[in-house]
Amino acid sequence: MTTAERQRSAQQLIRPQLPAELTQRDGCPFDPSKGLTELSEQGRIHKVEHNGDTVWLVTGHDEARAVLAAPQMSSDRINSPRARALISPELHAELFPPERQAGSFIFMDAPEHTRFRRLLTGQFTVRRMRDLTPRIHEIVTDRLDAMIEKGPPADLVHDFALPVPSLVICELLGVDYGDRDEFQRRTAKLLSLNTTIDEQIKNTVELRKFMRGLVDAKRLSPGDDLLSGLVKDTDLSDDELTGIANLLLIAGHETTANMLALGTFALLEHPDQFAKLRDNPELTENAVEELLRYLSIISMGVSRHAKEDVVIGGATIRAGETVVVSVPAVNRDDSQYDDPHALLVDRPRGHHVAFGHGIHQCLGQQLARVEMMVGFTELLKRFPTLKLAVPADEVPLRTDMSIYGVHSLPVTW
Repeated sequence: MTTAERQRSAQQLIRPQLPAELTQRDGCPFDPSKGLTELSEQGRIHKVEHNGDTVWLVTGHDEARAVLAAPQMSSDRINSPRARALISPELHAELFPPERQAGSFIFMDAPEHTRFRRLLTGQFTVRRMRDLTPRIHEIVTDRLDAMIEKGPPADLVHDFALPVPSLVICELLGVDYGDRDEFQRRTAKLLSLNTTIDEQIKNTVELRKFMRGLVDAKRLSPGDDLLSGLVKDTDLSDDELTGIANLLLIAGHETTANMLALGTFALLEHPDQFAKLRDNPELTENAVEELLRYLSIISMGVSRHAKEDVVIGGATIRAGETVVVSVPAVNRDDSQYDDPHALLVDRPRGHHVAFGHGIHQCLGQQLARVEMMVGFTELLKRFPTLKLAVPADEVPLRTDMSIYGVHSLPVTW
């Protein structure tokens, strides 16, 4: 197998291939591609072929929830028929050695997934996340104070959107915030669509090495953080603890950071909605849900494969076939939302799938909600005249990343 074939096979497994016209945002930076919108108008589930790869693409809301809740649909991409068809046993062993898969419960099915999920659910209760609110408020106001002291202009990503969730997840897990440069750099490499498979493997190994050192330290001297609690109170192996810590660290800062930055960009480009939210902070909870729906930063979609034949939305999906839930399209389904392409901060809360659905629904969604509610409330209160410091078309978009957002957001006030 040539290097190019190896790269292509691995990328097809990690991210099912779809035509660029369905994935690349080609108009407004906040909207799905025109091709995806047009396809959604033609139906709610579609068979798409691209470069020899065939997947089912779901664009309807009810169909997406059915896929994500169906016991016949599997999240285990490692042992799927697709994995066996796309990559050689040798490449499979290189990509997925057992010690690197331990604890990666988002790619597991029941009962393995259930075991990990049950251990973690108690750590992410609504009550515990609300108890964290005062500390999150301190972190948010500290970052905003620093922006005010430094004066305009500022890069909202560097100065606010990335530090806030990074500090929160570091404190929650018991990670030294001084190590943030290492995990942020390696996370960015892992999420880049341009990273080679060899670079992916290297960064995965190095990030796990970093987290394994933290697990070892917690065994020797546990604290009152989440990771120490898992070390003390569970029978998880060191490899499993390392995998869990990796997942929580990556998910805990990348997604919220991009929602804070891209959400602010969207509000600035919709000044009427910015003003409505600034003047009516009681709308923040609705606004957060609306921004999650409207922006849908998991722009490549969520994939599953069928363990057996299953009918979804009138389509028969055969055992072994792959299904991709297009989150941006699903969250703009006009059968679910009135005027779905409009950003309305006072829109009544709906049932978006920005956090997924079913047994794999995002474990940290309540933490993300608290961070966004505090973040947007304080940002608009402290910076009521916030505006872009560059033309909107000069804001660098994360079209090269699996989690969409902006690389930087120059602002002034």
